[in-house]
Amino acid sequence: MNYESVLKDILNEDERFVVMTAENRAALRTLPAQFDSRFIDVGIAEQTLVGMSVGLALRGRIPVVHALAAFLTMRAFEFIRTDIGISGLPVKLVGSVPGFLSEANGPTHQALEDIALMRGIPAMNIFCPADYEDMLIGLRTVLYDKAPFYIRFNALAPVVPHDRDFAVGKAEIIAEGPDATIITYGSLLREAYGAIDILEENDIDAGLINLRTVKPFDEEAVLAAAENSRFLVVLEDHFVTGGLFSAIAELFVRRHLPYRVLPIALENRWFKPALLDDVLAYEGFNAQQIAEKIMEELDA
Repeated sequence: MNYESVLKDILNEDERFVVMTAENRAALRTLPAQFDSRFIDVGIAEQTLVGMSVGLALRGRIPVVHALAAFLTMRAFEFIRTDIGISGLPVKLVGSVPGFLSEANGPTHQALEDIALMRGIPAMNIFCPADYEDMLIGLRTVLYDKAPFYIRFNALAPVVPHDRDFAVGKAEIIAEGPDATIITYGSLLREAYGAIDILEENDIDAGLINLRTVKPFDEEAVLAAAENSRFLVVLEDHFVTGGLFSAIAELFVRRHLPYRVLPIALENRWFKPALLDDVLAYEGFNAQQIAEKIMEELDA
């Protein structure tokens, strides 16, 4: 089973679905020949892509829209906010190479504010799978959800077996520990999991939560971790402003809770392009560096 085959099954069983792209066909190679008018490629024109998806959604279709995450969320933002968000249309926006997965691309192609932008739209939900398996587990549920969704596409191989009981707004608890709990989403779960092992070798018992959906996120899982750990670590390949760290800070302020939180995110800069492992090492996001930051915080 792969991403394309899941879409193929859904297209065969439900004629409401339409697959659309802005010349972003890497995961959709066989669909055009099989579904003809239900596969639409508008070329490199993200605003047109979103505008057409809205027209189709208004006529009862469920468009699954594909483009590079940076251009989908930024170039077409007003169309997403006004035409999808205000109407609450069930358009599914699939952004490829988000965050550090853009690796060798420069700042113009780096989607590091996509979560902030999509989170700011009242009706929009956000699915950030940790890897390819996690994405396939949640994909059908998300596509059939009545809400509009932004999906961070992720083709990484899994490092943990995932809970197949997926639900929107329900986190996956991978480990629990009293010393610290890492809360993350998307591709950095791989590094967080490695950091947990390194911490264990240093007699530090840390927990790990894969949020899966960043909006809505599992507030009760976050609150339980904050209550039962010395502090939380919010790990994300996103600017520190407007992403998960902001969402959790808002939760704690709203509930008047004085919990300690260490953000590991990009602060006021884009990342230096390179291959993924080199990006992580240069920017301080690999497993060893994450573990070291947690140990420093424990000693503070």
